[in-house]
Amino acid sequence: MKQQMERSALSITSNIAEGFGRQSFQDKKHFYIIARGSGYELLNQLIVAKDTGRLGEEEFDKLTQFSLDSTRLIHGLIRSLVKNDNTNS
Repeated sequence: MKQQMERSALSITSNIAEGFGRQSFQDKKHFYIIARGSGYELLNQLIVAKDTGRLGEEEFDKLTQFSLDSTRLIHGLIRSLVKNDNTNS
C-alpha cells in the first residue's frame, strides 16, 4: 500500500512537470488531467489505508487535507489553462 501511495504521489508531480515542459495546449492539459487523476487515486489509497488500520486518524486527516488541497490546485491550473486558451482563440 505504501509503495502504491508513493507511486501516485510521484505521478502527480511528474505529470505536472511534464505538462509544464510541453508547448501545446492539448499536451499541457493532458498531463495536468493525468496529475489530477493521480491525486484522486492517492485520496482513495489514503481512505483504504485508514479503513484497514494502516493509517491513524491524525495522519489520515493531515495527508487527506494536503492531498485535497493539491488536487484542487491542479484543477484550478487546468481551468486557468482552458480559460486562457479560450481567450486566445
